[in-house]
Amino acid sequence: MQKRLLLALLLILPLLATAQRNKRYRWEAGIDIGAANFLGDLGGANQIGTHFIKDLELSLTRTALGAHVRYRGNRFIAYRANFMYGKINGNDALTEERYRHNRNLNFKSNVFELSGVLEFYLSKERPGHIYNYKKLKGWRHIDIQTYGFIGIGGFYYNPKSVRARQWYALRPLHTEGQGLKPQTKQYSSFSLSFPMGMGLKYAVNRRWNVGLEYGLRLTITDYIDDVSTVYVDPALLTASLDAQTAALAIYFAQPGGYDITAAENGGVDPTGIGQQRGESKYNDAYMFMCVTVNYKLGKFRKTHSKF
Repeated sequence: MQKRLLLALLLILPLLATAQRNKRYRWEAGIDIGAANFLGDLGGANQIGTHFIKDLELSLTRTALGAHVRYRGNRFIAYRANFMYGKINGNDALTEERYRHNRNLNFKSNVFELSGVLEFYLSKERPGHIYNYKKLKGWRHIDIQTYGFIGIGGFYYNPKSVRARQWYALRPLHTEGQGLKPQTKQYSSFSLSFPMGMGLKYAVNRRWNVGLEYGLRLTITDYIDDVSTVYVDPALLTASLDAQTAALAIYFAQPGGYDITAAENGGVDPTGIGQQRGESKYNDAYMFMCVTVNYKLGKFRKTHSKF
């Protein structure tokens, strides 16, 4: 009987120790302030379309804002829920690559994202002393941590383009015939994202910390910029849409201002029906670079100074 009690006690003690440690686990709430950018078909580097960071157009960096809640599961793992808002855009007029510039398309969109991520820390927290006395030995309230993260989210987007200083939503215009041509579907304004990236945090004191985080969002859609496949037959748009909508759709599908002729392109009009308009091989992506400010919500154990 005594052996059984001893065995049970040995099994329970680790659980009690874990529960005691859990009391020290901390919830954090924070805000994100920074920049957003887009990686897709429109605009990009001064070369034939490449993929990811090599195709980034820095001049199109725009505002990003967000909020998050974090739960530190243990020394090296944390769980975080995010809400992010960002402005993204693309513009062929900004690239010197001739065929992309010739396409002459542009877009902008607000992105609203909800996501959950798993953070992996490379070091444990070192909260330091409660009081920042000078010449105090050991860690003085200072903690620098680096981490990586990966997760899944959902986001809303609504690409728009401009004509005569007026912005028009592109999705209802079916600019590539999506949903109008046989065996094609209209793309959704909602899609999945897969956040991944890295960051660092610096503890100002036991309650507050600030950080810097970069996060890339891979997606499962190629229509964030409303561009993916080939130029549509204007006759299809005329036959499928009302006159006013069709006129807008034809313009935004092929806005004109081209400087490459068929003669220069092997006798083929580069913006003709069925010619390449976008690159459907790769889905679109977007990214955030933010400064984060975090506040710990848990209760700290009171400690009295010893003199």
